[in-house]
Amino acid sequence: MTTRNRFSKYLFSVFLLGMLVACSAERNTFTSRLYHNTTARYNAYFLAKEKIAEVEQNIELAHREDYSEPLPVFFPIDSATIEQNEGLIEDAHGMASKAIDWHKNSKWVDDSYFLIGKIQHLQADFDDAINTFKYLNVNSKKKDVRHQALVQLLHAFIDLKKFDDAAYVIDFLSKETGISKTNRQKLYLTLAYYYEVRGERDGIVSSLDKAVELTSNPKEKSRINFILGQLYQRAGFDAVAYEYYQKALKGNPPYERAFFSQLYSQQVVELEKSKDFKKVRKYYDELYDDRKNRDLRDVILYEKALFELKQDNQDEGIRLLTLAAKEESPNPRQKGYIYHKLSTIYFDEMKDYRAAKYYLDSAVENFKETDRLYASIQLKKKVLDDYVQNFEVIQKNDSLLHLASLPRDEQIQVAEAFIKSEEERLIREAEMKNQQKSTGIFDNLLAFGGRGGGSSFYFDNPTAMQQGSIDFYRIWGNRPLEDNWRRSSKGFQEAIGETLDQADSIENTETEEQPEIVLPDLDDLLNQIPSEKSVLNEMKAEMEESYFQLGKILYIDLKEPNRSIGYLNRLLSDYPQTPKKPEAYYTLYMASREAGLPHGQYKEILNKDFPDSPFTKSLNNPNQGSSSQDHRAAGELYRQAYELFNQKEYLSSRQLVRRALEDYPLTRNTEKLWLLDIMVSHKLDGENAYKLKLEQYLQSVEDKDLEKLARKMLALVAGEDKPLQANKNLDEKAELDTPDTLLVAEEEVKEPSPYKENLEQTHIFILALEPKQSQEAKHLTADLENFHSRHYANARLRTGTISINKENTLIIISPFGKADKALEYREKFLTEFNSDDLPPEIKNSSFVISIENFQQLNKRKDIEEYKAFYKEAYK
Repeated sequence: MTTRNRFSKYLFSVFLLGMLVACSAERNTFTSRLYHNTTARYNAYFLAKEKIAEVEQNIELAHREDYSEPLPVFFPIDSATIEQNEGLIEDAHGMASKAIDWHKNSKWVDDSYFLIGKIQHLQADFDDAINTFKYLNVNSKKKDVRHQALVQLLHAFIDLKKFDDAAYVIDFLSKETGISKTNRQKLYLTLAYYYEVRGERDGIVSSLDKAVELTSNPKEKSRINFILGQLYQRAGFDAVAYEYYQKALKGNPPYERAFFSQLYSQQVVELEKSKDFKKVRKYYDELYDDRKNRDLRDVILYEKALFELKQDNQDEGIRLLTLAAKEESPNPRQKGYIYHKLSTIYFDEMKDYRAAKYYLDSAVENFKETDRLYASIQLKKKVLDDYVQNFEVIQKNDSLLHLASLPRDEQIQVAEAFIKSEEERLIREAEMKNQQKSTGIFDNLLAFGGRGGGSSFYFDNPTAMQQGSIDFYRIWGNRPLEDNWRRSSKGFQEAIGETLDQADSIENTETEEQPEIVLPDLDDLLNQIPSEKSVLNEMKAEMEESYFQLGKILYIDLKEPNRSIGYLNRLLSDYPQTPKKPEAYYTLYMASREAGLPHGQYKEILNKDFPDSPFTKSLNNPNQGSSSQDHRAAGELYRQAYELFNQKEYLSSRQLVRRALEDYPLTRNTEKLWLLDIMVSHKLDGENAYKLKLEQYLQSVEDKDLEKLARKMLALVAGEDKPLQANKNLDEKAELDTPDTLLVAEEEVKEPSPYKENLEQTHIFILALEPKQSQEAKHLTADLENFHSRHYANARLRTGTISINKENTLIIISPFGKADKALEYREKFLTEFNSDDLPPEIKNSSFVISIENFQQLNKRKDIEEYKAFYKEAYK
């Protein structure tokens, strides 16, 4: 080796050693920073970011869009999808951690912390995620990272429905400057999500309008435009909706979204307004025939059915919905909408509650618990389930009791006639199938060989196959196709059992195989006719209860007083000794009065035969209710139930409420018990069921104070904790239920305040002026700025003006971190602030208000209403 080569190797070794020393994470040299910045960004941080992006892509792919509802702003995160991507998430977390641990002096440490916070958020580890984002906001020197963290923190608070904290973050971000275009776009999307969770459509629209202007990704822009189109269409702005649907077609959207964009575009502009019905129907038919729309045929038939229903073509609408339900589709939720629509038609238009119940069952099977309609369907389904259960008890027991009353020979004749009718039905079905069978070129060719038309070749003729099967059944009974089927060991009763199981099935799948015979056996039918006296009595008792329950369900739940009267009269005629008489007469009185029929006779019967019944007393003294003893007992149950409610023992609370309503149906506490039951429903059944029950309650409640309270609860349902707060006034009125106060006149129910006391929230200070005073106070703002510079130089206080109505212009000073800071400011303002433009009465009427309460004030426009709350909460 030459001297030159040895020297070169020596220099390389020295250089390599220098680089290793320079790459130490503890050194702060230019070489070290360059190395760690490059390695952190293009290795660990880059790979972590890519893996998180892949997880988010998988979340999007796992989500099935529901185009019948406004699309969600963000793709919902399913825990099952997160579990499936656990490997990717762990890899991303490991990479981001390495970027922090191995490259401590790089510029990408804060960015990597943000990725870790995002991973924690995806895994629903909210506490750690929130702490990570808060840490970055306080400690990061990179403005973009701070803003990213704050937006993601806002997202987390919205997920948790911590709206106070979310409002604070929104207020904080509103004062930040230099927010990048990317972060502003994410912020507006998150604001839209905030309003979406709160159910405020106007807020969603305004936020998305701003977000779409900042969105550069064509596919994301297409989706936002589609959501805006849906929202504007539901608001009745068809022309605006059309523009957004057209924009949604740009950016190469998925085929399904492009399909719905085009469909809804046509609906808002042409289809809904066109009088050329033939043209509209042709449009839907062309969509259906397009092979690209094969997976969307159920949607097309559904939309066409809705069109026909709007033209009052009910039969055609039902036919199309039935065809839509039979179409194969990868989207079960669409089937849910189809069955739900069929159920609604049979419920509202045809009053066929039995059919409505079974269609609703099918709808529930196709919806998820998180779908919007699920809760309201379950609520309606409970009523229909009760109706059908009692209806079918009557139908079944009435037939069996009639058969039991016949002589044996007549019973045999009825059973044989039933079997004969079943045979004829099966033959008719086979003939219809034979007629509907398609005839193609191969059928025509076979016809010349004596096997055409499906008529003479046995296995091409469903009618012949069915007849053969019936003949087989007559000789051998119901037996499946198997080897050694003639064995005598094959039990005849075993075959009958199989037949009965099949007979109970409502729906059988059609196949091209030999039809399966489900004819019942004569002896089995005869054995089903009851003969023992105890069984007959039990069936009569079941019918007695069902007649009574149907009468109540039809009157109370289904608002069908005429049909209710029929069942209750049948109860009284068939079961004259029923202990349900008092309530039956009471319900007959109420139903007849509502139906505009004679009803006084029922009151006379109650007074003559049941003078001590609570139902009689209720009719005679509708304002008094039942006896004091019943009222006291119901009141005690109410108090216990409310205490359980406050202890979050919701199921136990519901049981007590239901017991009170069952044992004491007519007291002055009844309507309050109903309202408490609705409060429990909010906790157990969800917000949709809560809203629906409140709406139903408002249709029947007679106590005006409780009506006001219920309306206020309904108005306040946007905030999760507000209905509960509203009902504190109900608890105050519960003192009426104690023995000491039962005989005292009821005190007035106080209307619940829409405002909420939260002294820890960000507050603002407000001066309320008339518009004329505001215009004349030319120097007031300058005086305020001078006051702030003297006393609050480092507080970053801002002064603004807003007109909330024609009578009031508000001067706003903000922000104050908590209520005590705002009140301290007001005290100093009252004692030390002077301005010729500010009258003393305006100065003294100043007040402070939290951010959330200010949003309420801005909506309600009633300053005096807030001042009443302010005097109680802050003085």
